[in-house]
Amino acid sequence: MAKILVTGGLGAVGAPLTEELESRGHDVWVADLPWSEREKYFKCDVSQYRQLANIFEEHDFEYVYHLAAEFGRKNGEDFYETMWESNAIGTKNMLRLQKEHEFRMIFSSSSEVYGDYDDLMEESVPLEENPRQLNDYAISKWVNEQQILNAADRHGNETVRVRFFNTYGPGEKFSEYRSVVCKFCYHALHDNPYHVYENHHRSFTYIGDTVRTLANIVDLFKPGEVYNIAGEEYYDIKELSDLILDYLDKDDDKVEYRGREEHNTLNKRASVEKAKQDLDHEARVSLEEGIPKTIEWMRDYYDVDA
Repeated sequence: MAKILVTGGLGAVGAPLTEELESRGHDVWVADLPWSEREKYFKCDVSQYRQLANIFEEHDFEYVYHLAAEFGRKNGEDFYETMWESNAIGTKNMLRLQKEHEFRMIFSSSSEVYGDYDDLMEESVPLEENPRQLNDYAISKWVNEQQILNAADRHGNETVRVRFFNTYGPGEKFSEYRSVVCKFCYHALHDNPYHVYENHHRSFTYIGDTVRTLANIVDLFKPGEVYNIAGEEYYDIKELSDLILDYLDKDDDKVEYRGREEHNTLNKRASVEKAKQDLDHEARVSLEEGIPKTIEWMRDYYDVDA
């Protein structure tokens, strides 16, 4: 059993990850921004060094899952001050505390670091091909990875980086800054208009598959490694919308079709061979199975009649 801290542990990935780690017998503590009645909980803004440092003065953690961050391209543009403080300063704070307290860290990066690269996205691509990141959120995640690599070189910090590819599923609450699956499901369920960029393609990952692989890292930790966590299916965005509408038995009269979205990666197709080999990653839930699970959770959460 390991003592583990999950920053961002109330979030769409952090909350089920915390449950998964606890189910495996680990002693799991959570740090996040909102107030919480959870017993093993710290209210903390990771961009504030003192708030983080206080946690580590009181507790010795073997592992830290650093998930706390501002998420999303549009969010990173509309609230860039908060995004840079949380992502860049927050990660720097964590790395300084890691140097002092010598815990192992699992860091949540993003497929956005692949930028405008338009081929199979293997983990080596960002360093070898030098793609251009297309928005501030993407840039911030690549900055984070560079911070982590520098800390490993200078101080011997031991970190594993994971790059999420369109993780979706129950527990993700709607906002216009959330994932495309979340937004499409919410709007279709509520008969709201939405738009679809037809020319884009994505690898999608059901949240349960992401969480299971993340939890495996504690037992399969290889310092310095980086992994894609993604599904192995590949869809265009219209196919995603069609799956949602078909499940809800609705037509597309409220959908506006567009071509390509500017400042967004056209195609994201992940290689997951490395994660399968090292982390026992397995994409068990297809998009056809995951969409109904997501919609039914939303139907219950938002009290929408069938």
